[in-house]
Amino acid sequence: MKRNDAAFHGRRRFLQRAALSVATLGLAGCDRLSRNDQVVKTLGLAERLNLRVQRFLAGERGLAPKYPPSMIDATFRPNGSTDPQAPRYRQLAAGQFRDWRLEIGGLVDAPLSLSLAELQAMPARTQITRHDCVEGWSAIGQWRGPLLTDLLERAGVQAEARYVVFHCMDQLGGEDYYYESLDLSEARHPQTILAYSLNDAPLPIANGAPLRLRAERQLGYKMAKYLSAITLVGDFDDIAGGNGGYWEDRGYTWYAGI
Repeated sequence: MKRNDAAFHGRRRFLQRAALSVATLGLAGCDRLSRNDQVVKTLGLAERLNLRVQRFLAGERGLAPKYPPSMIDATFRPNGSTDPQAPRYRQLAAGQFRDWRLEIGGLVDAPLSLSLAELQAMPARTQITRHDCVEGWSAIGQWRGPLLTDLLERAGVQAEARYVVFHCMDQLGGEDYYYESLDLSEARHPQTILAYSLNDAPLPIANGAPLRLRAERQLGYKMAKYLSAITLVGDFDDIAGGNGGYWEDRGYTWYAGI
């Protein structure tokens, strides 16, 4: 292993343990913690440090670890929602997602509306990676789908855009729809894909069908499932709670790099 690779993997293990510790604390009472100004300030400093350390040691194109086929888990444990009940989603699932489309808009030159078949016809990347969940478990799976950066290039990202927001079709607790976001650097990373396949089979509903985000240098809650739309924005001020993600609006840190 090269020295830079060793540094990256060591940093990844350290930051994963730290992130899991913070997340576990948040699960025990993140609403209460989010009202404590000192805690919010401390978490904000840790988040910025995490981002800087990762980008410094791994670089903007540093890769998350890749695994051989022999290490793929026979069953890839799902995270978050596993069977969305929103009427529109149920209708689309009943039709095998033939009528589903991914809308890409916001600060772009050419908004896109793509069917699953059109996405499957694009050049795709296959990668075997490990999913790390804030609940303390991990799983290794093989994912396939187009690079997000190819879609962004096709849409034409405008200069004022800073973030990519992912809108989903699942509702946690039967209320707010899930959403997540990445900055443009992470969105353009060579391992950031929109996956329609898991372990050489169509993506199961429990794992995010018909399409989910895979951002392999992030913790699992960043990898939005049941995608319906992507929006390029300059900030999060007018989106849900204004913090860039469903769990971030409830006290989690926005940057979840490991």
